[in-house]
Amino acid sequence: MKFKNKQSLKRIATILNCNYIGADDFPVFGMNEIHVVSSGDIVFVDHPKYYTKALESEATVILINKELACPKGKALLISDDPFRDFNKLTNHFNPFIASTAGISESAIIGANTVIQPNVFIGNNVTIGKNCLIYSSVTVYDDCVIGNNVTIHSGTVLGADAFYYKNRPEGFDKLVSGGRVVLEDNVDLGALCTLDRGVTGDTLVKEGTKIDNQVQIGHDTVVGKKCLIASQTGIAGCVIIEDEVTIWGQVGITSGITIGKKAVVLGQTGVTKSIEGGKIYFGSPATEAREKMKEIAGIRRILKEEK
Repeated sequence: MKFKNKQSLKRIATILNCNYIGADDFPVFGMNEIHVVSSGDIVFVDHPKYYTKALESEATVILINKELACPKGKALLISDDPFRDFNKLTNHFNPFIASTAGISESAIIGANTVIQPNVFIGNNVTIGKNCLIYSSVTVYDDCVIGNNVTIHSGTVLGADAFYYKNRPEGFDKLVSGGRVVLEDNVDLGALCTLDRGVTGDTLVKEGTKIDNQVQIGHDTVVGKKCLIASQTGIAGCVIIEDEVTIWGQVGITSGITIGKKAVVLGQTGVTKSIEGGKIYFGSPATEAREKMKEIAGIRRILKEEK
């Protein structure tokens, strides 16, 4: 998430009421999670296991819960609770604004786009040309929809990320300040749910077609010309490369990559990154040919034991 205007390190520290290491006027341009940070961003870290990764990331401002030597060219914000303060910054720079109409006045809707009755379109949404959005679709604030997109009834774009910190008093939610972006010629079936990014974008690229009842988690990127069948559940921060086919009831864990032109057969559980250009089946996912050999071998053994 980039700020509308450049901020200074001192200004950010004042908002958080925390100490800092670095020049008062050290520039701050935005805030992001570790996997999408770039120069000028704030990233937060609250566990020693990840200090080095945060300090060596592209982020130039590290919101951290311990005073450490500051790497050259970077700055530190010293916080007793970086998770809480990251939320404070999200709420400060991207506050929730309640809608006052079914289709927000700030929404931009392109020529020849058809919006059926009972659709909700939030603040600052952009929708391209020649789209068809069926009844009971919900498009949360800041979502971006390209041209020639079809979205069927009951689909929700932009719900909060499923991201919580377990505290003694209960689960504390990381506030979602990102977006959902659909590129041109995307089709979404009925009752799909695409969560917004925490600070970046959940992205579906051009030409991808998604069946009914598919869940896509925060900050996931789905490549061009993918096919995703019904009841597939995709966790957050997944990279699905171009021309991947995912059949029904597949489950995909967070933070992995599915390679270009991979085919994932129905009811497969994908628990680690898989190469492109191959067919996978089973849980955990295995190349389909090998999995079929395993199944045949087990059946042969069982038959011999009878």
